[in-house]
Amino acid sequence: MTSTTSRLTALLVIDVQESFRRRPYFDDRDLPSFFDRSRALVDGFTAAGLPVVRILHVEGDGVFGEASGFAVPMRELSFDAAATFEKNVHSALIGTGLQGWLTSRGISRLAVCGIRTEQCCETTTRNASDLGYEVDYVTEATLTFAMTTSSGREVSADEIRERTELVLADRFATIVTADEAAARARRAAR
Repeated sequence: MTSTTSRLTALLVIDVQESFRRRPYFDDRDLPSFFDRSRALVDGFTAAGLPVVRILHVEGDGVFGEASGFAVPMRELSFDAAATFEKNVHSALIGTGLQGWLTSRGISRLAVCGIRTEQCCETTTRNASDLGYEVDYVTEATLTFAMTTSSGREVSADEIRERTELVLADRFATIVTADEAAARARRAAR
């Protein structure tokens, strides 16, 4: 991707969909904070006239399958999307048409939020960085769930978020708050 004089930023809202509520690992304890920070981010981008893009994971016959009726946005984070793309792999930039959409609009910077912190959000961030996009990773507007290692140790959602920040920071993304991401996007678009 070539550098442009415009620093137009798009917000990617990744996989904030009902499918997750049907997964056995789903835990709603972090939902209030996640929705609060995600709403602040969406509202900040919308107020600045910057595009907010919805990404949905649609795949297979289970709860992520189209026929399940669960591959739809969570009602708590409703917004008018500039565009909606469906993916069936971890990165929102593979096989979706998103990269062409961004390029055609001169978008060279992305802010990333959504579900799951260490999976589709992190993978999209790494992929975007490798494609030449500048990326703001808004950890506080991502959601994940505890996991258990092969040795049986439970890794908390907070530990997963911390690890994701560690591996992304200053290599693939800038770690920012929702308020910082919206402010950076407004400044860059001027």
